[in-house]
Amino acid sequence: MPELDATFWAVHSGLEREGPGDEASMSRALAVMTGLPAAPRILDIGCGPGAQSLALAARTHGTITAVDTHQDYLDALARAAAERGLAARITPTKASMNALPFEDGSFDLIWSEGAAYLMGFERAMAAWRRLLAPGGYLAVSEACWLRPLDQVSAGARESWAEYPAMTTRDGVLARVAAAGYRVLDQFVLPPSAWWNYYGPMEARIATLRQARAADPAFLEALAAHQSEVDAYRRFGAEYSYLFVVAQAI
Repeated sequence: MPELDATFWAVHSGLEREGPGDEASMSRALAVMTGLPAAPRILDIGCGPGAQSLALAARTHGTITAVDTHQDYLDALARAAAERGLAARITPTKASMNALPFEDGSFDLIWSEGAAYLMGFERAMAAWRRLLAPGGYLAVSEACWLRPLDQVSAGARESWAEYPAMTTRDGVLARVAAAGYRVLDQFVLPPSAWWNYYGPMEARIATLRQARAADPAFLEALAAHQSEVDAYRRFGAEYSYLFVVAQAI
């Protein structure tokens, strides 16, 4: 994963989430996993500051290995886990999703929200499967188009230009199945899940814009972060994250 610049950290440091999501989606996903052990071994890949890691610890009796490459996120998660009395069950781990240092069959559940694209979704699905115990579960969210490809607007495509492999809902499901999983449930994240992320982010941008008004270079860099939010306002009907719950077969 690339190094993140000072403007990124100014905007994102201290945010609870680093992508769209909500606990309603987590509840729905966990409800489908009827064969999950009472104390599952969970791997959260691309955990960021760990909102979902903390929620998984609160909602299960499991242990969570939370993986990210950015130490600032892992430190924030460690502090939050300690404050909530969850430090014994959450292990922040600095590692690349491209080379996860775990033995085959080490986990009962792999959880990854909005992160697999960094590795390449198809590649991630195939590479991570070995980490699951027999019959283990996968819960993953992946950006997708909500319209046929020939009906996606130029503006929406431009807003996702850095992810040319982005496909449709059916395309995501086909990629999961091709990697050796049986899809148990799938649903599109609602707009409220996006605003769980973008709302605090936009508030931070507004604060920074006022505080750094005399710094044109910073304001220019800040505008790039605002443009992501603005793109969702304009084109959010054309894309979202698809949350997929699947089982290794």
